[in-house]
Amino acid sequence: MVVMASRKLIRDAICKGAVSRLFQGARHWSSASETIHKIPHTSKKGRLLTGATIGLVIAGGAYVSTVDEATFCGWLFSATKLVNPLFALLDPEVAHRLGVLAAARGWVPREKRLDPPILALEVWGRNFSNPLGLAAGFDKHAEAVDGLLGLGFGFVEVGSVTPVPQDGNPKPRVFRLRGEGAIINRYGFNSEGIVVVAKRLGAQHGKRKLDESSSTSPSSSDDVKQGGKAGRGILGVNLGKNKNSEDAAADYVQGVHTLSQYADYLVINVSSPNTPGLRVLQGRKQLKDLVRKVQEARDEMQWGEEGPPPLLVKIAPDLSKEDLEDIAAVALALRLDGLIITNTTVSRPEPADNNPLAAEAGGLSGKPLFNLSTNILKEMYILTRGKIPLVGCGGISSGEDAYKKIRAGATLVQLYTAFAYGGPALIPQIKGELAECLERDGFKSIQEAVGADCR
Repeated sequence: MVVMASRKLIRDAICKGAVSRLFQGARHWSSASETIHKIPHTSKKGRLLTGATIGLVIAGGAYVSTVDEATFCGWLFSATKLVNPLFALLDPEVAHRLGVLAAARGWVPREKRLDPPILALEVWGRNFSNPLGLAAGFDKHAEAVDGLLGLGFGFVEVGSVTPVPQDGNPKPRVFRLRGEGAIINRYGFNSEGIVVVAKRLGAQHGKRKLDESSSTSPSSSDDVKQGGKAGRGILGVNLGKNKNSEDAAADYVQGVHTLSQYADYLVINVSSPNTPGLRVLQGRKQLKDLVRKVQEARDEMQWGEEGPPPLLVKIAPDLSKEDLEDIAAVALALRLDGLIITNTTVSRPEPADNNPLAAEAGGLSGKPLFNLSTNILKEMYILTRGKIPLVGCGGISSGEDAYKKIRAGATLVQLYTAFAYGGPALIPQIKGELAECLERDGFKSIQEAVGADCR
């Protein structure tokens, strides 16, 4: 029995995990052998790399045979810490693309462990296994949704997606401020367009439905309830406008008509600093007109029992008190489903202001943004009287940071820059730390802690 259980564990952990994607089945060993023979005998690096890879697989198999699946899963996530520093040697945009490719191809670990029960929550009638999400901007073209959700995020937001494909701003357009834990980017809504993204999401949606219908293993009611249209987690779609568009509302409406059927929630992005004139749409009249048109476009579509996807607006951190009051008034008057607070900043908060790269144009994200975005979050929670779910985004790099966002009024939180620096291992770390923070202060759920610093 022990031998059989060990064999099953090896098969499940390796054949379904990240290691299996190096060598899947015996047929791949033959191709691997051919590749090995093609390496010149004089290439010491080639022989060493091949030997190390084979050794890792064999050692991994031996390791799996002695531990349970949860322990092995933790080992895989920890192992990414060895690989992540290599990305720092690459150009930032190249590293970004490789990160997306790795998640899309399944070259990242897959979380097998259950989230702490204290992190589970329901928002907009959707069940989140945890409140930690990946912000828009990482998977701009919806290439790696399954792989990213598999890392253990409670939700993933793709985009921004524009109606017509566009290249964005000239390169270089991404800059690391490593010492400050920050990034400056001026991508400028580079997008493959809504048609390509719709096809991609449609294919993923169809594959999931096929897998569900052909599955022979019984699912519990909890399994059915968890997750959304993308599978195990919740999927958000962030909509943008084309740079040269003369009708912003028409761009967002087109995005709603094409992509909303695949989204668990939609986001109107009017706060990127890298598209000329975009932030003007945050003005009271402009925002009210825009939100109303987008809501009408969404509501005129045919929806099933779940109803239409919730509609959120993502705002900037560079707003005055009057601006925030106007946005709150619009959100309450039009019964907006949520706000994401905040996008990147055009300011250069300390200590980023002393970095030579601070002079580069673009939006700054990461640790220096934390206090600014959290203050805006707290102010908006007070202005909306806690009636609208808020998503806290900006500078989160630990469970304590996420907890502070929640106490300031966030129901959900998102990260991006810290993930770019810390890699997959950061996700279970933040979730574990967040659970500890809640338990330490006597909270029994996320909902109990939301807005605790505003009461």
